Amino acid sequence: MSIDLTGKAAVVTGAGTGIGRGIAVKLAACGARVAVHYNTSAEGAVETVHLIEEAGGHAIALQGNLIHASEGRAMVERAIELFGRLDILVNNAALSTEAFFFDVTEDLWDRTLSVNLKSAYFCAQVAAQQMVEQGGGRIIFIGSIHGALTAPSFSPYAASKGGMNMVTRSLALELAPQKITVNCVAPGLIEVERYYEQFPWYDRDEAAKNVPLGRVGFPEDVAGLVAFLASDEAAFITGQIVFVDGGQGVRLAIHRADLG
Repeated sequence: MSIDLTGKAAVVTGAGTGIGRGIAVKLAACGARVAVHYNTSAEGAVETVHLIEEAGGHAIALQGNLIHASEGRAMVERAIELFGRLDILVNNAALSTEAFFFDVTEDLWDRTLSVNLKSAYFCAQVAAQQMVEQGGGRIIFIGSIHGALTAPSFSPYAASKGGMNMVTRSLALELAPQKITVNCVAPGLIEVERYYEQFPWYDRDEAAKNVPLGRVGFPEDVAGLVAFLASDEAAFITGQIVFVDGGQGVRLAIHRADLG
């Protein structure tokens, strides 16, 4: 199935690297004009724009520190001003925080929830207002397997992604009459560049042993689903949390030997 997004305008938050970059490049390859959002450092976003333009697509880089919801709203408004419309919003930007419960500070909690949930919510609000005027659109949240299944030391992150799941469902109901679909893509183990910096112990082959499909995921695995949900082919899909995790979320975490 060929996905055609020609004539569509999209915003992808946190698109300077990793999953966000993969999504931005994919949407552009399908014909969309893409606003590549970055938080504070423009270097990654400029590279993403370069990759898109080198392949014949059209992209712009837009800044907004999503610690502040007002900057997220202003960034989406700027994209609408430059493109003249907005058909697709992908809320991908996130802080992947990790801290044991007793070590979680109010600042860590606030920053995590502000970027991962609050700003995503208000970016969606601005986007939806424009989509109502146009007669429809697509809002896609990038959640996480941690929104449903988690591990020790991820409570603020898991709270933000669990909240995102319920925001997805609620907004899907509210915006359905305006022909705006709202879905959430929940990645599992998706290898990105920062893994090798943030987790010195990370090993691809060892990580793959935890995935039923026998390999880790890559940004392209997420991007393909996002492009589909952004297309006319997915016009009857809304309010869904779709896991892209190689089967991690459905496997009982117990070894055969443990069963006696």
